[in-house]
Amino acid sequence: MWPNGTSLGVCFRPVNITLQERRAIASPWFAASFSTLGLGSNLLALSVLARARPGAGPRSSFLALLCGLVLTDFLGLLVTGAIVASQHAALLDWRATDPGCHLCHFMGAAMVFFGLCPLLLGAAMAAERFAGITRPFSRHTATTRRAWATVGLVWVAAGALGLLPLLGFSRYSVQYPGSWCFLTLGAQRGDVAFGLMFALLGSASVGLSLLLNTVSVAALCRVYHTHEATQRPREMMVQLVGIMVVATVCWMPLLVFIVQTLLQTPPVMSPSGQLSRATEKQLLIYLRVATWNQILDPWVYILFRRSVLRRLHPRFRSQLQAVSSHQPPAQAMFSGP
Repeated sequence: MWPNGTSLGVCFRPVNITLQERRAIASPWFAASFSTLGLGSNLLALSVLARARPGAGPRSSFLALLCGLVLTDFLGLLVTGAIVASQHAALLDWRATDPGCHLCHFMGAAMVFFGLCPLLLGAAMAAERFAGITRPFSRHTATTRRAWATVGLVWVAAGALGLLPLLGFSRYSVQYPGSWCFLTLGAQRGDVAFGLMFALLGSASVGLSLLLNTVSVAALCRVYHTHEATQRPREMMVQLVGIMVVATVCWMPLLVFIVQTLLQTPPVMSPSGQLSRATEKQLLIYLRVATWNQILDPWVYILFRRSVLRRLHPRFRSQLQAVSSHQPPAQAMFSGP
């Protein structure tokens, strides 16, 4: 427990920032512009998805999972971006706007929820494509209803983990420069356990996506060289690999940093709850890099569609037509829509 005023909640710890520094950086325009860019990107992707013709089987399942991913990214930027912008407008004085820590607890849970969901959904999409490519005869089991059930299961799992600190397992705390709340990088057993759960679950999701996508791409390459490939599976794999690369580049620095900080000896956080300025700035930078995942995800789908690839690379159309013309009819029945 950190020493606070009697009227303050438990989310406040010493933060290395002066009043002059808060006034110098407390501009809501950067946070608002960043969120607007992300919201616009996700809305554009949602509009493209709404016009897509899913058909049936693996493509409908993949599009449903992709829609769940984009919708989650949109809601995450909307919720967290609004809070960050409001705190900048309040000169980063969280004690004045939320002395009872209710908003901080909500934002901390939202950060965990909207951080884990894209990683878990990426792993779910990789598993769906892996099953569709390596077990093509089970393609009819992939339905839109099952895909949305998977999205709902991911939301429940990430939400349950995000609620643990609110039940006393760990703590959410205000982070430098005072515009956001996140898990606490402290030495208490609950803080260490919760932080490791978050980081290791996210890392495991990225690792599983990497493994399954590698196997799927290798299988597609073998099929491509035997002229049995179709357009749709390759298009979906390109999008899926793009999503995996974006998630890995954006999230792994933050996840690795959390693990290293929590396991460091002696503890990085002092008993009074204070972190060094360098550690606080590193955490902020890695968090901003991770936030780009929500902005780049929709552009992976927007740009890596066949219609766009044809315009960017005219040879792409002729290659697809050549492969389709060599495809045996019997094999085409089971290779996906």
